[in-house]
Amino acid sequence: MAAIQKIRSYGVVLISIVGIALFAFIAEELVRALSGANNASRQVVGEIYGENVNYQEFNDLVTEYENVVKMSNGGQNLTEQQSIQLRDQLWQSYTEQKIMEHEAEALGLRVTDAEVQSLINTGTSPVLRSTPFVNQQTGMFDVNILNQFLTNYDEVMNNPEMPAQQKEYFDQMMQYWKFIEKQIRNTALSAKYNSLLSSCMITNPVAVQAEIDARGTEKSILMAALPLATVKDITPTESEIKAKYEELKKQYPEAFDMQEEARSIKYILVPVTASKADTEALEAELNEYKDSLQSTDNISNIVRESRSLVTYNGLPVAKTSLPRDIANEIDSMAPGSIKGPYTNTNDNTMNVIAYLSKVQQPDSVEYSQIVVSGTDAKATATADSILAAVQAGTPMDTIAKKYNQSAAARWLTSAAVDGQQLSGDDRAYVETLLTTPAGTVKKVTATGAQIIVKVTDRRNMIDKYQVAAIKRTIDFSDETHSEAWNKLSSFLAANTKQEDIEANAQKEGYTVTPAQYISSADHYIAGTPGTTEALRWVFNAKKGDVSELLDCGNGNDHMIVVMLTDIHKKGLRAIDDASLKGELEDRVIRDKQAAALLEKMQGAKSVADVAKMEGAVTDTIQHITFAAPVFVQKLGAQEFALTGAVAGAKDKSFVSGVRGNNAVYAFQVLSTTKQSAQADKEQVASQLTSQNAGILRNAMNFLRRKAAIVDNRYKFYQ
Repeated sequence: MAAIQKIRSYGVVLISIVGIALFAFIAEELVRALSGANNASRQVVGEIYGENVNYQEFNDLVTEYENVVKMSNGGQNLTEQQSIQLRDQLWQSYTEQKIMEHEAEALGLRVTDAEVQSLINTGTSPVLRSTPFVNQQTGMFDVNILNQFLTNYDEVMNNPEMPAQQKEYFDQMMQYWKFIEKQIRNTALSAKYNSLLSSCMITNPVAVQAEIDARGTEKSILMAALPLATVKDITPTESEIKAKYEELKKQYPEAFDMQEEARSIKYILVPVTASKADTEALEAELNEYKDSLQSTDNISNIVRESRSLVTYNGLPVAKTSLPRDIANEIDSMAPGSIKGPYTNTNDNTMNVIAYLSKVQQPDSVEYSQIVVSGTDAKATATADSILAAVQAGTPMDTIAKKYNQSAAARWLTSAAVDGQQLSGDDRAYVETLLTTPAGTVKKVTATGAQIIVKVTDRRNMIDKYQVAAIKRTIDFSDETHSEAWNKLSSFLAANTKQEDIEANAQKEGYTVTPAQYISSADHYIAGTPGTTEALRWVFNAKKGDVSELLDCGNGNDHMIVVMLTDIHKKGLRAIDDASLKGELEDRVIRDKQAAALLEKMQGAKSVADVAKMEGAVTDTIQHITFAAPVFVQKLGAQEFALTGAVAGAKDKSFVSGVRGNNAVYAFQVLSTTKQSAQADKEQVASQLTSQNAGILRNAMNFLRRKAAIVDNRYKFYQ
C-alpha cells in the first residue's frame, strides 16, 4: 500500500516521462516514414498518368533489353551511344505500352493466353520473324524448333552433370524467349487498338469520287503576286502581340502546350587541344620508335609498346583493312621503306609507317580440319597417322567421324583476321591456311593440340601488304589542360554574373552560345559527350544561376560553363517566353504586311493592274489540281490558299486578294481541263486509306499529352 501511495505521489512526473517517450516514439516513426518516402521519391525515373515509374523496375527492363540486343549481336557489348539509343527506344515503347494498356482497359480490350499461343503456333506475329527459332530452309519461324528448345531446356537445367556454361547459355535463351512472349502480347494488343481506330475512318465512295474529280481537273492561271517582304519597317505593339497570342492559343492549343518542363541556357564550351610542346614531345617519342623499327626484327613488340591505334599481328593485310591515310601513303612508298612521323589532321594523329613487303594471297580460303588434343608422343603419333591417311586419299569426314568431330568445309576471309590481335598459335594457324596451296594437307602444332588442316579452295588472289603502322592521337598534356582550365577559371572569377560573362567573353576569346528548350530527354549539351553533370545542374538550378566550370567531352577534351536563362514550365507557354514572343512578333508583322498589300490590291481589275504595282511578281502556272498545293516557282514556296482559290474559281474569271504565307495573290484562270479517263477507284480508295492511317498515327501524340508523362531519366543515367 505504501508503495502504491509512493507511485501516486510521482504521478505527474511519470505521466510526463511516458508522454515524452511516446512522443519520441511517434517522432522516430514519422522520421522513418518521411525518410522512406524521400528515398522512394529519389527512385522515381518518371511518371505516367500521375503514377510513379520506379527506377529499378525500368532499369530491369533496360538490362533485359540490353541482353536481348547483345545476343542478337553475337554477345558484343554495347557502345555508350548504342546504350543511350536503346534506353530512348525502350522508354518510348514502355510509355506507349502503358498508354495502350490504359486505353485498352477503358475499352475492354485484352489479349488472352490462348491468343498468344495461337500466334506462336501459327507463327503469324511479326515479332517471331527475327528469333533464333527459324527454319533455315524456309526462313520462317518454326514452332517445332521452339518446342524442341523448351524440351531441351528442362532436360539441361535439371541435369546436375551438365556444364555450367551450357546451363548459362540455355538460361539466356529462355530469358530471350520470355522477352519475345511479352512482345507478342504487347504487339497483339496494339494491333487490336489500332484496328478499332482504323474502323472509325472508313473510305467511302463519295470521298473517292471527290478525290478523282479533284485530281482529274487541271487549271492554268496567269498570276501576279505582291510579296510580303516588300512592306518594310513594321513594328508590332504589345497589345497586337497579346491579341495574336490569344487568337492562336484558341486555334492551335497543342502548339502552345509544353508536354514537359524545359530550360533555356547559354554556355561557353572550350575545346582543349594539344600545345606546340605536346606535339613536339609526341614527335620525339615517335622518332624513337621509328629508330627501333629500323634496328630490330621484333616489330610486333615495338608496335604494341607504342600504343598504336593500328594493330599489327605480323600477317600481310588487304589495303582496305588499313586506315585510309595509311593506305594512301603506301602507294607512294617502296617495300622496305619507313615514313614519318607525319601528321594527319583529319583524325588528329601522328603516324609512322614501316612498309615491309607486298605479297599475293587469297582473299578467302576454304578448308576442313581435325583436332587432336595434346602434344605428347601418343597425340603426335595419332596426328601423324591422320595426316598420312588424308595425304593418302582417305576423306577427311571419314576420319573425323572416328573422333566424333565434323570435317565440314569452312571459310576464312581476310576481313575476319586483318588487323586482329592474334596469339602466336593463332598467327601460325592463319598463316598456314593463307599460304597453303589448294589440295594440300598440313599439320599445325598449337599449345595443347595438333590440328590437321586441308585447304580445299582459294579464291580472289589480291595484293596484301606487310605494314607496321604506329598511329597515335595528338593529345594534350595535363599541363596544357591545367593552363586552359586556369585561364577560364580566372575569367569566371572576375565575371560571376551572366550579364558580365556575356559582356566580356568575346574580349577573352570565348563564345557565349544560346540553346533553347533543353529537355530532360536530352543527353548532351551542344552534342558534346560527358555533359550529363552539366545537364543535371541545369534542371536543379534557378534562373540566373551560373554553373561551376566542368570537364566534359571525350577524355575531358572540353570544358563547359552553363548559365540558366529561362525555365519553361509544363503546360501552356507563357507570352513572355522569349522564343514564343519572337514567333508572335513575326506573325503580327506578316499580318500587317498582308493587310497593307490587300488594301493596295483592292482597286485592281486585272492581273495587268497588279503587275504594274511596285515589287510585283508575275508568272504563268499550269497543271494546278486540288490534289496538291500550288508551287510558286518565282517565290520558291508552296501556297495552299492559292490552291483552294484556284479550285473554286470559274474559267476566265479574275480573282484578287488571296492571302498566302509569302505573298498576296491575284490571278486569272486561263483554262480548265478535265481528264476523260476514269481513275482506278480501288487504287484511289487504297491511297485515301493510307492517308487516314497517317492521321491515326498522330493519335499516339494526343494520348501522350493526355498521359502527362514525366521523364526523369537524366537523374539516373550518364
